[in-house]
Amino acid sequence: MNSSIRSHFLSVCRRLDTLRFVVATDGNVSIRLPRERMLITPSGVNKGKLKAADLVTLRLDGMLVAGRRKASTEADMHRFVYESRPDVNAVVHAHPTCATAFAAARIPLNLAVFPEVIVGLGPVPLAEYATPSTAEVRESLRPHIGSANAILLANHGAITFGATLDEAMNRMEKLEHFAHMIILARQLGGERLLTQQEYERLKAISISSYGKEIADSTKWKTA
Repeated sequence: MNSSIRSHFLSVCRRLDTLRFVVATDGNVSIRLPRERMLITPSGVNKGKLKAADLVTLRLDGMLVAGRRKASTEADMHRFVYESRPDVNAVVHAHPTCATAFAAARIPLNLAVFPEVIVGLGPVPLAEYATPSTAEVRESLRPHIGSANAILLANHGAITFGATLDEAMNRMEKLEHFAHMIILARQLGGERLLTQQEYERLKAISISSYGKEIADSTKWKTA
């Protein structure tokens, strides 16, 4: 495997640690590889201290290909994403403070407030609680996996997807910023949702300016 791939992978893991989106040995990251394989973080290692030799390569059926460590205990969650979404090549799972607070309160982040979130992230549904590292996680994600770019995991954290590792990581950052801004807005009296008319205008601009289709307004809470 190209050493630059591993180097970039490790840089994203370090960024998660630097931003405090994970603490101790929390979280996991993976990328899709050719020949139905994936590269994933190991179990029980701080993301800021990972080395290239710690990373694990698995087949998408879960069989070990390479690595001296045990793969993340949540590898099956990553496998499910790749099986369900051919367009996804990277997955980031973390516990950013504000987004995880919404997950703990079991409140989805589907509020049509910020145009850049509507265009760049999409509505963030809440998956029902599932015991981590079990087959329950697949079932909790199943209702949302087809269209979401990010999902809150009840009482657990968040997961984001992307065509590239940078896109998946950027979405995790945007998700946390979104959650943080909503919390602050509520301290100032509450967020004000975009109206249906404002949403439709944004949708038209997104298509004409960015060539990007955004979610139907029924997936967002508008005024």
